[in-house]
Amino acid sequence: MSIRLLPGVFALVVLVFSVTAAFAQAWPARPLRVIAAQSPGGVTDMLARTLAQKFSETWRQPVVVENRAGAAGAIGTEVVVKAAPDGYTLLLSSSGPIVINPGLYPKLGYDPLRDLTAVAFVAASPLMLVVHPSVPVQSVKALVALARAQPERLSYASGGNGSPAHLTAELFKSETATRLTHVPFKGSAPAVLALVGGQIELSFTTIVISMPQVKSGRLRALAVTSPLRSPAVPALPTMIEAGIPGFESQQWFGLFAPAALPKDIVARLHGEARRIMEYPDIRERLAADGGEPIAMTTDQFTAFIRADAARWMRVIKISGASAD
Repeated sequence: MSIRLLPGVFALVVLVFSVTAAFAQAWPARPLRVIAAQSPGGVTDMLARTLAQKFSETWRQPVVVENRAGAAGAIGTEVVVKAAPDGYTLLLSSSGPIVINPGLYPKLGYDPLRDLTAVAFVAASPLMLVVHPSVPVQSVKALVALARAQPERLSYASGGNGSPAHLTAELFKSETATRLTHVPFKGSAPAVLALVGGQIELSFTTIVISMPQVKSGRLRALAVTSPLRSPAVPALPTMIEAGIPGFESQQWFGLFAPAALPKDIVARLHGEARRIMEYPDIRERLAADGGEPIAMTTDQFTAFIRADAARWMRVIKISGASAD
């Protein structure tokens, strides 16, 4: 009996593999959606819409962007975590929901490394260390010396507890053995306004927000937090060049999908995302915001996420940072 059944079993196995292969080849056969875990108007939203438009042109399928802001990006991320791993629901996220939220929210409803597929590293943007002109320093080294000489006298602004500016400043404190006073605001814009007004001495801000103030002389830029100099401000040294070995803090953006997405679909999405980010007009638009596309394989991206998450978890524990 069992011998007579073998041909049927073999035929069934062949059929299953054939259907799976046909499904993969047919993808995408219907509209896709890209979840942007941020309100409209930000860099995350811009990148999501850029990729969606180009995906639609390539695959001749509608690609809709849905903005699901809230809970520091956790709401939009959970939508993708709970979606079917079929390649029709994607996530464009900044680094916060992926590598910072797990350390800030003990009851987070997802584990990024377990519940998401890292598809493509899209772009990265450094922060810029800026001080009010009244602060008598012209370099990072001089700022460190002043902060050590006058513990807790200097204050730094951030867009809120657990924000990139907050954690980057805490990393700075840890690496330089300095003591600064944290003054959180409800967003980056009011933090920079307080800095320009002289209420706060320093901050780590995005280039796009602070550069106009630097050009007008209302703020003084000391360094950028990327490992290499930023094309947006090539004359400005990195924190490493300024004397703090290994110092790096970048807000990055990546494309994700639910866990267990078939590898062939991952490869197609990855390849198309990388091709799109090399378009000259997109690179120019990113550069205007201080951003830069960075090429990584999917394995490199996954390893990068693990290392970045571990680094920020350490900073969160040392600083005692918590979500608002």
